[in-house]
Amino acid sequence: MAHFAAILNMLDEEKNQQYRPQHLEYLEELGKQGKVFAKGPFADGSGGMVIYVAESFEEAKEVAENDPYVLLGARRLDLREWKMSQ
Repeated sequence: MAHFAAILNMLDEEKNQQYRPQHLEYLEELGKQGKVFAKGPFADGSGGMVIYVAESFEEAKEVAENDPYVLLGARRLDLREWKMSQ
């Protein structure tokens, strides 16, 4: 398993507020499946980040692209593999 950082840059603050419940529900369900390592907003309000756990970049991309924030145009996805330091 690998970790992938989904950086979710703010595109539309109105859509962000509107789709926040769906986004949080989506992440909660993925968390129950062990697919979310960490998540949270940036302090400056510019977006947030989710660290996904996945077998491959392709799997992480599919999961990240199905986040309601991304699907519905509230945020722009920048996905990168993350190497956690010990």
